[in-house]
Amino acid sequence: MPHGAYNSMVDAAAFESIAQCPQELPQMMAAAADGLGSITLDTTQLNMSVTDPTAWATAMNNLGMVPVGLPGQQLVSDSICVPGFDPGLNMMTGITPINPMIPGLGLVPPPPPTEVAVVKEIIHCKSCTLFPQNPNLPPPSTRERPPGCKTVFVGGLPENATEEIIQEVFEQCGDITAIRKSKKNFCHIRFAEEFMVDKAIYLSGYRMRLGSSTDKKDSGRLHVDFAQARDDFYEWECKQRMRAREERHRRKLEEDRLRPPSPPAIMHYSEHEAALLAEKLKDDGKFSEAITVLLSWIERGEVNRRSANQFYSMVQSANSHVRRLMNEKATHEQEMEEAKENFKNALTGILTQFEQIVAVFNASTRQKAWDHFSKAQRKNIDIWRKHSEELRNAQSEQLMGIRREEEMEMSDDENCDSPTKKMRVDESALAAQAYALKEENDSLRWQLDAYRNEVELLKQEKEQLFRTEENLTKDQQLQFLQQTMQGMQQQLLAIQEELNNKKSELEQAKEEQSHTQALLKVLQEQLKGTKDLVETNGHSHEDANEINVLTVAVVNQDRENNTEKRSPGLKSEKEALLIGIISTFLHVHPFGANIEYLWSYMQQLDSKISANEIEMLLMRLPRMFKQEFTGVGATLEKRWKLCAFEGIKTT
Repeated sequence: MPHGAYNSMVDAAAFESIAQCPQELPQMMAAAADGLGSITLDTTQLNMSVTDPTAWATAMNNLGMVPVGLPGQQLVSDSICVPGFDPGLNMMTGITPINPMIPGLGLVPPPPPTEVAVVKEIIHCKSCTLFPQNPNLPPPSTRERPPGCKTVFVGGLPENATEEIIQEVFEQCGDITAIRKSKKNFCHIRFAEEFMVDKAIYLSGYRMRLGSSTDKKDSGRLHVDFAQARDDFYEWECKQRMRAREERHRRKLEEDRLRPPSPPAIMHYSEHEAALLAEKLKDDGKFSEAITVLLSWIERGEVNRRSANQFYSMVQSANSHVRRLMNEKATHEQEMEEAKENFKNALTGILTQFEQIVAVFNASTRQKAWDHFSKAQRKNIDIWRKHSEELRNAQSEQLMGIRREEEMEMSDDENCDSPTKKMRVDESALAAQAYALKEENDSLRWQLDAYRNEVELLKQEKEQLFRTEENLTKDQQLQFLQQTMQGMQQQLLAIQEELNNKKSELEQAKEEQSHTQALLKVLQEQLKGTKDLVETNGHSHEDANEINVLTVAVVNQDRENNTEKRSPGLKSEKEALLIGIISTFLHVHPFGANIEYLWSYMQQLDSKISANEIEMLLMRLPRMFKQEFTGVGATLEKRWKLCAFEGIKTT
């Protein structure tokens, strides 16, 4: 059969009229329900498999391109209509992808999504009729779609089907460029675009019947599948190369756009260029560019004796722009002050409106109007009032901050202003102060209202937080009480020890008192007995004196015994040695010495001894050492003296 492209016009109106009334042909459906035998398929294969990654990579490397696809992956992502078609590349190249769902591209409806059950209808043509398969049967299977596929394999054609009939049926899917029909009831159809293949696949499974004949040669079950074609693969490769070139061009443009700009070229110094530069320096619009060139020339070392005057004139021109820049700065500062004043006035107006809104809320919360609102309305009014008060306070604080800044700026300006400017400020000072005091009074009144409202809110919140605060204060109080209890226990133990010591001393004093009373009684009795003996026996006065001396000696001996009982004995040989050294030291110091002086002397003999230890040892021996106070007022000083010899003299 000759190869070629067959184009024909289809009566779309007739197809639509028949498709709208499919219920009128029940006999045709029953006749076409007869089963057909299996149809053997024979498709042509390419010499090189398009899914071979090695061959594809070699081909792309020979073309000088990075392979677009990777092994085991599709070269381009699936789209709605054409699997393997990358819509992102079209978006980058500015090409709008063709959507087969657009109405008017063909009579065959696009394939519905796989999740929705397919409901196919009868399709009527001039020479034949297509009946859908049983919807309970599984959908017909298809092979993997080759890249850039525009050719389909159509099997199961009726034996009497001609190219004209095939073109009439499949021309509904799109423009057909070629039809190759075989004698074994199958053919290959090549379309103009890839999305048309999806519409042709939609016809797979339909029963085709020519006219109204019921002959087997005039009926057959269509099987439409993807087919591999060299022309399709070649066109797909060309498109991939074009997209790769566009991508490289796009990346280059992006890199050029993101590359930082090069600094402007600076011309070399010459008298002509210097004259032009001097003119540019006088122009306000070209001054920034010209000053850069002048700076680069001076840094290069272009200044010499010949060009010094020319450079001096250019530097002088640059200096003349200082006054212009200061004027511009003053203008901008004035604009900024005006903008600040406008902002402050606007903020004052906003704050006034906030005050009015808060006043409305406060009036609504009074008893006269508050009782007439419902519970939900009261809740909303309360929320709105709190929110408006917070905003009002924020605006008030902002306005006060602006005023404080202005006052600080005014004080700074007054310090550095000239006397004439101070006189001007003094003239308008009273009016400004009056206005400032008025505004400050208003703001303070507003703040007072805000503080009152905040106090009410804090009272309400305090009731909620009172329990948590009570728990915290209780824990803190418990810790403080535990600490004080521990301190009191320690003090109690110390007091008990002192009490025990006092009790023991009291018992000793009682024993001594009883002993002295008994001794005194004995002595009185002896004295009476001696007097009687003297009277009776007539002894001399000397014998009575001897008796008195004996009694005094006995009393002194008893006292010494009592003092020996009171003062504890020495604990170690070291204490005896210390007593000897201290006694010697204090003997050569008849006016006494303070404890620090004594400790510094003793530390030279024993570095581990402490002043407290020496003082306790001295206090334990009151008959050997005594403490005296010397000096008056600030010169008052404690001194220890040796009193052992005085005790011997008295005895």
